[in-house]
Amino acid sequence: MRLFLALMPPPELRERLGSLADAAHARCGGRRMPDESLHLTLAFLGEVEPAKATELAAWVQDLAIQPGEWRPDSWGSFRRPGIIWIGGQEPDLALERLQGKVWDTLEPLGLGPAPARFIPHVTLLRRAARLCLEELPQVKLTWPYQRIELIHSITDENGACYRSLAVSAL
Repeated sequence: MRLFLALMPPPELRERLGSLADAAHARCGGRRMPDESLHLTLAFLGEVEPAKATELAAWVQDLAIQPGEWRPDSWGSFRRPGIIWIGGQEPDLALERLQGKVWDTLEPLGLGPAPARFIPHVTLLRRAARLCLEELPQVKLTWPYQRIELIHSITDENGACYRSLAVSAL
């Protein structure tokens, strides 16, 4: 099972992210991420055995995180895979601490290692034909978060679809 841990946006923010994805798609081409797939990845776990996934789901359900607020305010891209994303211009210390806390628990479970660098972002486009970030709308969002989700990524001929396996406690 291909798994990751993520923050999922509230519905009104998901709608705004979808509008930004539409604007980016019109300017840059590529494959627009469906609104229901928009998220911020805290930990990509890759292929995980079903028994380990069950263990992770129980851990996530018992996990309580410090609520926070992320403020994405800029566009970015990853050249090689042609990804257009939104994120923050400045490091977000609360998100970095949360991501570190998650990996501090995952590594002893035999998952990892943690990535060398964490760039909080939401992927809006994949395989963009152009990485033209100029003239895209201004980004100034507020993303309140208080829960983490364990997500199963299922890939087929239409791309990936995501299914939540567990949600952390409030």
